[in-house]
Amino acid sequence: MNIKVLVATHKQYWMPTDNVYIPIHVGKEGKQDLGYIGDNTGDHISMKNPNYCELTALYWAWKNLDADYIGLVHYRRYFTKKEVRNIEAKKNQILSSADWAQLVLSAPVIVADKRNYYIESNRSHYNHAHHSEGLDVTEQIIAEFYPEYSDSFTKVCNRTWAHMFNMFVMRRDLYAQYCEWLFTILGELEKRVDISGYDVYESRIYGFVSEILLDVWLEKNQIPYKEQNVSFMEPQNWIKKGGSFLLRKLMGK
Repeated sequence: MNIKVLVATHKQYWMPTDNVYIPIHVGKEGKQDLGYIGDNTGDHISMKNPNYCELTALYWAWKNLDADYIGLVHYRRYFTKKEVRNIEAKKNQILSSADWAQLVLSAPVIVADKRNYYIESNRSHYNHAHHSEGLDVTEQIIAEFYPEYSDSFTKVCNRTWAHMFNMFVMRRDLYAQYCEWLFTILGELEKRVDISGYDVYESRIYGFVSEILLDVWLEKNQIPYKEQNVSFMEPQNWIKKGGSFLLRKLMGK
């Protein structure tokens, strides 16, 4: 069984040595070589990385990578066996080739553990964190292009939990189906939303919207999936993160 998990990065960083992982330089087009495979080879959208984030790696794998299962993680976020506090110990918890070979037998799709918002829905959380037109226009596109997905879109937007980070591992046939659907929607979204006035953070609109769309696709197609722990490989400032969340909730910022 051939399983490949891309590690999206934009800089040199510690990488797992297990050959299941392929470091990929996202947004490499026009940038200095980091020594990793670039997302600017073959059929690619590398130049869209400032707006599509890690999705340029997702697209590259769809068009250029041959494997039975394809996945995506981030240079600072990995699927792990369990959560531990020590950063070095976290590295030892990252799933190995053998772990993945067993895990994909349980479900055709592996996603990150649910992220719970408790006091707000996915839609209200998105609207507090980003420009609301991202989801509003996406909803219109789905109604026009894929109306059979509209009920699932509403259901997912009304949930208080989601599978975030665009992290998953999928069986190849499902991966291709998902990418075809996802990039069709995002391509249309590009045509309809003027982001020329967005700041650098909000310009990542297509990456943000796609985090919601993953669950919409899973819900509509009733794809069996298994959730797996995700570890962040650097210390986090929870006071700062919590403060930012409350500011968005109370002030709409």
